[in-house]
Amino acid sequence: MTSDGALARLIRTPVEAGERCDLCAAPVAGEHSHLYDTGEQLVCCACGPCSVLFAGDGAGEGRYRLVPRRRIRLPRVDTEVLGVPVGLVFFVPRADGTVTAEGPSPAGAMRWEVDAAAWQRLGAAHPQLASMEPDVEALLVNTVHGSDHHWLVPVDDCFRMVAVVRRAWQGLSGGGEVWSAVERFFEDLSERS
Repeated sequence: MTSDGALARLIRTPVEAGERCDLCAAPVAGEHSHLYDTGEQLVCCACGPCSVLFAGDGAGEGRYRLVPRRRIRLPRVDTEVLGVPVGLVFFVPRADGTVTAEGPSPAGAMRWEVDAAAWQRLGAAHPQLASMEPDVEALLVNTVHGSDHHWLVPVDDCFRMVAVVRRAWQGLSGGGEVWSAVERFFEDLSERS
């Protein structure tokens, strides 16, 4: 048996450091694609070849959806009509027609159901919202402490924001560092298509 055979590649130790594709375990670059697992409701890393497999709507029988990369800064969106009582939140339209609102907390994302009719009215007033891909794009809003951020983003950005809050949160109210970390997160967002 040669040292570069298929079996040797499978049992190689130690495993090289760095991120790997969650489907085939191939190494992935720092900038790589993500898939949204609709069954587990989580984001998975994907190498280039695996991401190509899920580029179409019918791929993977709908379980995995390729997370798009577009990010658009929006004018102010009046999300108060959706009845969500927090200022740092993201809204995700789902393939089944429902809409969820999720806000970060020290324990992860808290989730609420949003009235679908109210979401449709908001989408009529803001056409970019009507163009969102279900499950994999979100309206990300931050109006905490006078901020005025409204973005259409891929859901992986939302999960990164939740991680920022979890890492920086201290005590009962979050402490002083959490809001600085959130503001840095929004300052680092840039538009892309």
